[in-house]
Amino acid sequence: MDVHHTTANNQLLEVPGTVLFPFFLAINIAEAARAATGWVEPGLGPLFTLRKTYYPGDIGFGVGFKPTNAKDFNTMQTKELQNGRLAMLAAAGMCVQEQINGKGILENLGF
Repeated sequence: MDVHHTTANNQLLEVPGTVLFPFFLAINIAEAARAATGWVEPGLGPLFTLRKTYYPGDIGFGVGFKPTNAKDFNTMQTKELQNGRLAMLAAAGMCVQEQINGKGILENLGF
Protein backbone atom coordinates (compact mmCIF):
# COMPACT_ATOMS: atom_id res chain seq x y z
CA MET A 1 0.00 0.00 0.00
CA ASP A 2 1.54 3.28 -1.12
CA VAL A 3 0.41 5.98 1.28
CA HIS A 4 1.77 9.51 1.10
CA HIS A 5 2.87 10.68 4.54
CA THR A 6 3.60 14.35 4.95
CA THR A 7 6.08 15.36 7.59
CA ALA A 8 4.53 17.37 10.42
CA ASN A 9 6.80 20.30 9.64
CA ASN A 10 5.01 20.75 6.30
CA GLN A 11 1.43 19.97 7.29
CA LEU A 12 0.37 23.46 8.34
CA LEU A 13 0.64 24.61 4.73
CA GLU A 14 -1.75 21.82 3.65
CA VAL A 15 -4.55 22.65 6.10
CA PRO A 16 -7.39 24.65 4.51
CA GLY A 17 -8.14 28.13 5.83
CA THR A 18 -11.65 27.05 6.85
CA VAL A 19 -10.01 24.81 9.46
CA LEU A 20 -7.15 27.10 10.46
CA PHE A 21 -9.30 30.18 11.06
CA PRO A 22 -11.53 28.60 13.75
CA PHE A 23 -8.47 26.94 15.30
CA PHE A 24 -6.54 30.19 15.64
CA LEU A 25 -9.71 32.03 16.68
CA ALA A 26 -10.20 29.57 19.57
CA ILE A 27 -6.58 30.09 20.64
CA ASN A 28 -7.06 33.87 20.48
CA ILE A 29 -10.24 33.73 22.59
CA ALA A 30 -8.58 31.51 25.21
CA GLU A 31 -5.57 33.83 25.46
CA ALA A 32 -7.78 36.93 25.66
CA ALA A 33 -9.81 35.34 28.47
CA ARG A 34 -6.61 34.45 30.34
CA ALA A 35 -5.27 37.98 29.93
CA ALA A 36 -8.57 39.49 31.12
CA THR A 37 -8.47 37.20 34.16
CA GLY A 38 -4.95 38.08 35.25
CA TRP A 39 -4.03 41.53 34.02
CA VAL A 40 -5.27 45.03 34.82
CA GLU A 41 -6.78 46.74 31.77
CA PRO A 42 -4.68 49.48 30.16
CA GLY A 43 -5.74 52.87 31.50
CA LEU A 44 -6.90 51.48 34.87
CA GLY A 45 -3.39 51.19 36.26
CA PRO A 46 0.24 50.86 35.26
CA LEU A 47 0.89 48.71 32.20
CA PHE A 48 1.73 45.04 32.71
CA THR A 49 0.26 44.92 36.22
CA LEU A 50 -1.31 41.74 37.60
CA ARG A 51 -4.63 41.90 39.43
CA LYS A 52 -4.38 41.65 43.22
CA THR A 53 -6.65 38.58 43.25
CA TYR A 54 -4.72 36.74 40.52
CA TYR A 55 -2.00 34.18 41.17
CA PRO A 56 0.04 33.30 38.03
CA GLY A 57 -1.08 29.98 36.66
CA ASP A 58 -4.30 29.93 38.68
CA ILE A 59 -6.88 29.92 35.92
CA GLY A 60 -8.42 26.64 37.06
CA PHE A 61 -7.60 22.96 37.01
CA GLY A 62 -11.17 21.97 36.25
CA VAL A 63 -14.12 21.38 38.55
CA GLY A 64 -12.94 19.68 41.73
CA PHE A 65 -9.32 19.32 40.61
CA LYS A 66 -7.88 22.50 42.10
CA PRO A 67 -6.18 21.79 45.42
CA THR A 68 -7.56 23.74 48.37
CA ASN A 69 -4.33 24.54 50.21
CA ALA A 70 -1.25 26.41 48.97
CA LYS A 71 1.22 23.52 49.33
CA ASP A 72 -0.90 21.10 47.27
CA PHE A 73 -1.60 23.85 44.73
CA ASN A 74 2.14 24.50 44.27
CA THR A 75 2.76 20.75 43.89
CA MET A 76 0.03 20.48 41.23
CA GLN A 77 1.33 23.58 39.47
CA THR A 78 4.87 22.15 39.38
CA LYS A 79 3.56 18.84 37.98
CA GLU A 80 1.68 20.71 35.24
CA LEU A 81 4.78 22.75 34.32
CA GLN A 82 7.03 19.67 34.21
CA ASN A 83 4.48 17.78 32.09
CA GLY A 84 4.29 20.69 29.63
CA ARG A 85 8.07 20.93 29.40
CA LEU A 86 8.39 17.21 28.72
CA ALA A 87 5.72 17.42 26.01
CA MET A 88 7.55 20.32 24.32
CA LEU A 89 10.82 18.37 24.33
CA ALA A 90 9.06 15.32 22.86
CA ALA A 91 7.45 17.40 20.09
CA ALA A 92 10.78 19.08 19.31
CA GLY A 93 12.46 15.67 19.13
CA MET A 94 9.89 14.41 16.63
CA CYS A 95 10.34 17.52 14.46
CA VAL A 96 14.14 17.15 14.50
CA GLN A 97 13.85 13.46 13.61
CA GLU A 98 11.64 14.31 10.62
CA GLN A 99 14.12 16.96 9.44
CA ILE A 100 17.07 14.57 9.72
CA ASN A 101 15.68 11.51 7.92
CA GLY A 102 12.85 13.08 5.89
CA LYS A 103 10.24 10.60 7.12
CA GLY A 104 7.06 11.38 9.03
CA ILE A 105 6.76 10.17 12.61
CA LEU A 106 4.26 7.46 11.65
CA GLU A 107 6.65 6.15 8.99
CA ASN A 108 9.39 5.96 11.60
CA LEU A 109 7.06 3.91 13.79
CA GLY A 110 6.29 1.51 10.93
CA PHE A 111 2.79 2.69 9.94
